[in-house]
Amino acid sequence: MSSEDDDSGGYVHRPGGAPGTETTREEPEAVGFGTRGWGLVAVLVLCTLVVPGIIYLDPSVFAAVGIPYTVALLILPLVPAGVLGLTAVWSMTGATRGERED
Repeated sequence: MSSEDDDSGGYVHRPGGAPGTETTREEPEAVGFGTRGWGLVAVLVLCTLVVPGIIYLDPSVFAAVGIPYTVALLILPLVPAGVLGLTAVWSMTGATRGERED
């Protein structure tokens, strides 16, 4: 006894649709990153390479301005992380609204 022969009256999920019918789905066209995607990549590189590089190479860069060392180590990664979060939200709102950039 197969699931197609089962006539118990309950719901039976058939992924391909009803037997004998063909369903066709059009795949979306791949268009690339666009401006929003490249902006997100740029901010990600800033957060993962540039800011840690500044901290590693010259952690006292803000001491010359008068910002204490410990405060600089807290704020320096915090600002790009906030920018990364805002950029991610900006890029995803454009993607979910279906905005298309050419």
